[in-house]
Amino acid sequence: MPRFIDNLFKSIDKAAEGQIRSAARTKGRRSFLAKAGVALLGAAAATPILPFDRRANAATPLPEDDCSYWKHCALDGNLCSTSGGSLTSCPPGSSASSVSWVGTCTNPDDNKDYLVSYNDCCGKPQVNSATFCYTSKGERPGYRMGLYNDINWCMANTDKGYHCTVSVVVGMAE
Repeated sequence: MPRFIDNLFKSIDKAAEGQIRSAARTKGRRSFLAKAGVALLGAAAATPILPFDRRANAATPLPEDDCSYWKHCALDGNLCSTSGGSLTSCPPGSSASSVSWVGTCTNPDDNKDYLVSYNDCCGKPQVNSATFCYTSKGERPGYRMGLYNDINWCMANTDKGYHCTVSVVVGMAE
């Protein structure tokens, strides 16, 4: 077997040497250098040399009033941003619940976990055109009250009517 490999390499060497000697007889050094330069420049232009930011081609981020937005991972209710308020403040005429539930959501931009407090806004009737989200990721049974989102959290307020829910980042999860 080693003899076969040696013969194979010898025949490859002879063929390459013959091609190179033939090219040397018919072509000048300047044309070779010109063609080699064009080939190198073409290869350099075709391949990126420096690292580049791939986020430019990434999908566009979700709008904050979409149920798939990362801060809404444990939200169960109407978004206040579609009910006359914003993501972090209750609409005029309503008040934030005295108690709330907490979820841990992962921000896809930095892959870090954040504690998100969900507060119900109370005291006004619900808006029929509001976006309703039911994303109960990590929800626990009812005996873990702070992690259970199927409760009317307006029960602690004097105005017990549920209107919408805000989501506020309160810190990083550790």
